[in-house]
Amino acid sequence: MAAGCGHLGAHKEEVNALNVFPVPDGDTGTNMWLTMQAAVKEMEKSQGQSVGELAAALSMGALMGARGNSGVILSQLLRGFSHVVEGKDYLTANDLARGFQGGVDVAYKAVMKPVEGTILTVAKAFARGYQGGLNQGMRISEALGFALSQAEKTLEQTPRMLPVLAQAGVVDAGGKGLILILEGVYRSLLGLEVAGYGDTILRENRGQAGLPTRFDLQEEITFLYCTELVVQGEHLSLNEIRQRLEPLGDCVLVVGTAQVAKIHIHTNEPGEVLNITGSYGSMHHLKIDNMRDQHQETLNGVGEPPDAGPFPPKDTGVVAVAAGEGLVRVLKSLGADEVVSGGQTMNPSTEDLVAGINRIKAARVIVLPNNKNIILAAEQAKGLVNKEVAVVPTRSFPQGLAAMLAYDPELPLEDNREGMTTAARRVRTGEVTFAVRLLSPGIFEKWKETKQTHE
Repeated sequence: MAAGCGHLGAHKEEVNALNVFPVPDGDTGTNMWLTMQAAVKEMEKSQGQSVGELAAALSMGALMGARGNSGVILSQLLRGFSHVVEGKDYLTANDLARGFQGGVDVAYKAVMKPVEGTILTVAKAFARGYQGGLNQGMRISEALGFALSQAEKTLEQTPRMLPVLAQAGVVDAGGKGLILILEGVYRSLLGLEVAGYGDTILRENRGQAGLPTRFDLQEEITFLYCTELVVQGEHLSLNEIRQRLEPLGDCVLVVGTAQVAKIHIHTNEPGEVLNITGSYGSMHHLKIDNMRDQHQETLNGVGEPPDAGPFPPKDTGVVAVAAGEGLVRVLKSLGADEVVSGGQTMNPSTEDLVAGINRIKAARVIVLPNNKNIILAAEQAKGLVNKEVAVVPTRSFPQGLAAMLAYDPELPLEDNREGMTTAARRVRTGEVTFAVRLLSPGIFEKWKETKQTHE
């Protein structure tokens, strides 16, 4: 599996160039590679000795590290395989066949509306090809080679199954990524060189670097935000979560166990997604990407490299306060230019906020304190810089998130301040924490007496 991960990593940009479905955001290769990296790392650090234990570690690593639509589906292929080989010390040829088919079955069930011409179709062709090879009396290595050839033939047919692929002149990116993984594993088993092997399949009517040349961005990206996270809780109902999220967008994937759920959705309401998922348990590895920005960045990367000099100053920038890498990534993915570290127990100083404001190459700056104890420091910082600054008095991270979703860098500062403030005020949050002391020493004893009286 490490060889498969490495082989994909060596060709991930080629896969990115094929990426047009479900949205043309140019990151399928990277997402699948990062998913495989997480899976392999978990397997390598596990204490497992048997095939079943290693497969379980691989599956859990992929689940926790899954990125993007194809990454989540890849994690389900591995999960289905691990279920079949659970408890096994070694694998027979037939075990592999059942494992490959088990992965396909679980992956198809994970997708609410499976579409043919994608990674699912290629995975199915590989599983059927391997079983077909065994039926013809082939050895394991021969059957794997035959399965790979069948998967490659199916990949070449994907433009006939998905018109958007034919329009762009490419094959399916997720399917190509899966073949690169399988190809790396297969070549490693044969003792062959892995790195640098394999060519990306493109059609004659391709655009530069394999990107689509006739793509109406407004039509294709209906739901703007790719939202991903992991929820940890007890007795999680994956079906219930999936049903509640389905009306909010498309490409809905809710996979995992009763304790850990990986969630992926394309939506215009990421705040509502977090409200729903947060009600089931603690949220981790939050990631919200603006897919229109991703697509534009991909297009900007075509042709001449950009000037390596400093970025031109922008009209309006945003400074926000947050604690933790996950929250920082979420804010930056929504357009925050600077994130100052801080929160309830670590309030940033006025100097920290001033430094954050000054780092932004913009004449006007919006500040999101995201905590009631930081609002005053933000107001003080406003008077210490030679820039026009507006403080949106957000009192919590959810309010800050709502404000960022209302942010439009093209609008004047005052319009943004009003719109972001209105959006933040619509959000109500509550928190439960431990008190550092009891203000009324006898209150706990009174509570115990009341409790005992009613027992």
